Amino acid sequence: LVAPHGATVAENAPDADGAWLTAVRERVGSGYPIIGTLDLHTNLSPQMVAACDALIAYRTNPHLDQKQRGYDAALLMARTLRGEVKPTMAAVFPPLAVNIERQATAEPHFRPLYALADEQLTRPKILSNSLLHGFPYADVAEMGSSVIAVTDNDPALARSAAHELANAWWQRRHDFVGQMIGVPEAVAQAAKLPGPVCLLDMGDNVGGGAPADGTHIAHELHRHRIGPAFTCIADPESVRTAEAAGIGNRVHLTIGGKTDPLHGAPLEVDCVVQGLYAGRFQEANPRHGGFSDFDQGRTAVVTTESGLTIMLTTLRMVPFSLSQLTSCGLDPTAFQILVAKGVNAPVAAYGPICKHLIRVDTPGSTSADLTRLHHQHRRRPMFPCEPETTWIPEV
Repeated sequence: LVAPHGATVAENAPDADGAWLTAVRERVGSGYPIIGTLDLHTNLSPQMVAACDALIAYRTNPHLDQKQRGYDAALLMARTLRGEVKPTMAAVFPPLAVNIERQATAEPHFRPLYALADEQLTRPKILSNSLLHGFPYADVAEMGSSVIAVTDNDPALARSAAHELANAWWQRRHDFVGQMIGVPEAVAQAAKLPGPVCLLDMGDNVGGGAPADGTHIAHELHRHRIGPAFTCIADPESVRTAEAAGIGNRVHLTIGGKTDPLHGAPLEVDCVVQGLYAGRFQEANPRHGGFSDFDQGRTAVVTTESGLTIMLTTLRMVPFSLSQLTSCGLDPTAFQILVAKGVNAPVAAYGPICKHLIRVDTPGSTSADLTRLHHQHRRRPMFPCEPETTWIPEV
């Protein structure tokens, strides 16, 4: 992970995916097709492309189309083995870092690009195409956006189709610069809007690798007594303290902020223990990543007199399912504000019940603000990190 200012930067990781795929290619030889699926956030490398016949990325974020993309890859493999098609693949790497705040595929700024991608698929000999947003938290040489096109035995067409998509993306590059709103402004807006309002805590994005014990939004909600509001914080120490106090009893807790100072100071507060739970729950509907079974460890639900309900978990838990709340006797629609520690992934669960979604520029290890990240190994120059970056795609 890229470390924000003041933290230690991890050693540069090698192109592990490229090396692994190259090893597979060396093992099976050139006579066997290699076709795979990719996460939409993949930081693609030329080595990965060179080792494979076709790579197909998810087209939705939140990721709800994994089954369909797997089917696409399997169908392409079957057609290849039957000799009906011969996949040829090309990739283009525009010098563009797509802000994580801008990576929701259903929102207006992405619609023209996916419309063009879908139109390309109606053309003869184009078998597949993919827009890879990249993963800005990874400090690797491959970090950034990329485009893949796969054709039926036509390398020139694959390259021109990939460049067409990449050029369209580059022409709209200013649409993919993060639109940031800080904690005080976000909380103030959420208090005035019709609820429930979901505040997406981007700096403590659990699915992105954050510790899930960030307190910046919780402090603001508690300080201004805005509620009813809900947040979930991973804090096994506070869970144990709440369990020792017992249901219905008052207890003083020092909540969150225990991993490092990036994610906020601990919230010291008197609470009433409302419930204690095993922390296991299930999700029956399609949600980000396709997960259905969850275990966040022993869980305590406490409330403060300021109107803040805090779910304390023993294990870090991604906010991908409303069953996280309902399994603990909480009605998500009863809250004015729901805090979800993520950016786009929680939207599949929270979007249907929330009248508004606000992505909040919180500090943390998964900060959406690229200026807070110390990239040492990424491509350079890259827009918007270097605003004057120029790029001329092939036509």
